[in-house]
Amino acid sequence: MAGLDAERELAKARDCFDRRAWSEACRAFARAERERGLCARDLELWATAEYLTGRDAEYLKALDHAHAAYVDAGDCLRAARCAFWLGFRLLFRGETGQAGGWFGRAQRYLEREPRPNVEQGYLLVAIAEQHLDAGENETAYEMAHSAAEIGEGFSDADLIAMARHQQGRARLEQGSLGAGLALLDETMVLVVSSRLSPVVTGLMYCSVVQCCQRVFALGRAREWTDALATWCDDQPDMVAFSGICRVHRAEVLQLGGAWTQAVAQALRACERTEGLQQAAAFYQLGELYRLQGALADAEQSYREASQRGLDPQPGLALLRQAQGNTGAAVTAMRRLARVASGRWQRARLLPACVEIFLATGELDEARSACNELDELARDLGGDALRALAAQARGGVEISEGRPEAALASLRSACEVWQKIGAPYLVARARALIALANRALGDNEGAALELEAARAVFQELGAVSDLHLIDGGPQRTALNRAHRLTERELDVLRLVAAGMTNKTIAGKLFVSERTVDRHVSNIFTKLGVSSRAAATAYAFRHELCR
Repeated sequence: MAGLDAERELAKARDCFDRRAWSEACRAFARAERERGLCARDLELWATAEYLTGRDAEYLKALDHAHAAYVDAGDCLRAARCAFWLGFRLLFRGETGQAGGWFGRAQRYLEREPRPNVEQGYLLVAIAEQHLDAGENETAYEMAHSAAEIGEGFSDADLIAMARHQQGRARLEQGSLGAGLALLDETMVLVVSSRLSPVVTGLMYCSVVQCCQRVFALGRAREWTDALATWCDDQPDMVAFSGICRVHRAEVLQLGGAWTQAVAQALRACERTEGLQQAAAFYQLGELYRLQGALADAEQSYREASQRGLDPQPGLALLRQAQGNTGAAVTAMRRLARVASGRWQRARLLPACVEIFLATGELDEARSACNELDELARDLGGDALRALAAQARGGVEISEGRPEAALASLRSACEVWQKIGAPYLVARARALIALANRALGDNEGAALELEAARAVFQELGAVSDLHLIDGGPQRTALNRAHRLTERELDVLRLVAAGMTNKTIAGKLFVSERTVDRHVSNIFTKLGVSSRAAATAYAFRHELCR
């Protein structure tokens, strides 16, 4: 009778696995193991179910037992496959010593096999991953290419997908955006075809979406996040990928202007993740709170991200700027500009550098960051990155007193944001266009642009941006802080218009020496050392009306 009950439990466990009822499968496999023990294949299924329910320690334990069972049965190839997955999971947990030990064990098993086998491809994937971590991208590409060929030869969809995805990552790191995205697209064709195992499906979804976000392939990020969300929603029992899926959903919802829903997704992600994934969830939550003007909540979220191992920048620096702590914001940006090394990492950082340096009148540093961003946009490509560079360039051109050039830059950025469907970024571009129009004397055009930007900010709840364009408490405090007299404001406006001291003297019917004194006082009060920096301050704080 006990044997019959055990058979029923095992049949139930396999059925639950097939139905993707992961928690129930885990319980049924555990009962069957207690009653009669499990074969190696059923131990592998049990391990998969434990992984998908987010029970990492139980996953590793069950997979270790499966590995031992295959060794006892003399099945070196399946033992090598288990050793690969044990090492791969440990590698992503940062336990490189243990990971290397399992990879070495897998290699020894394969050395006993005289015939070619698909497991050799999996071991190449492990080696390629280590080369990617070391920044050895061409070597990683070649290793992954060989792994993909083995996968093709054995018709192993999991291996093909993992290897092509590694090739795509390597090409992206090398700056080959088109080639890298094409390889990721090829990976996703396999993912959405339902030909992959559950674990590989989740890994590919999450990694590809993360890659697309990182290289500003925002359309693809949205497309694959929607597909990932559908896959996760069909498995409400799954924990392993649902948390990071919610982080990606929050990013996509933020881009599309659904901020309330984005906050809800980020909060759920904070509850359903741990470690660096939880840190990413808290960072995303901090970004949303900052944009909504909930500065204290943003600060706490950034701190939570930091405590879990993620540097909360550039969001924290932008928060300090919103709080009026410009010194901390500038210091953070200068530090990051020194230490950030990867090109995609710098591309993500530089727009914030430009924004903060312009806000504090550091025009030379803003211009330098903008020039680097322009160069990266030319080298790396992609509409979104080019739009970020154009928007940054427009801000610098306004501060340099070149509003006509700024209009061309900002309108090109605005077109991209409209095409992508990013209303907040459209509104920010239009607010800058309003400044350029005002500098050209087109007050009616400026008012129309501001009205459109304000409507979007109000709909989104972008409190900080509303304060900046409506003269709220933050901007009013900044404007009072300059302590300029009315005459000094007159002089500053003419300096910002590009006039020399001699021309200003004639315009105001005073001596050139008097203008020299006013300009000196302006520099002292604003804490700047050049006419360009004073002009930047004037435009950023809208003193040129």
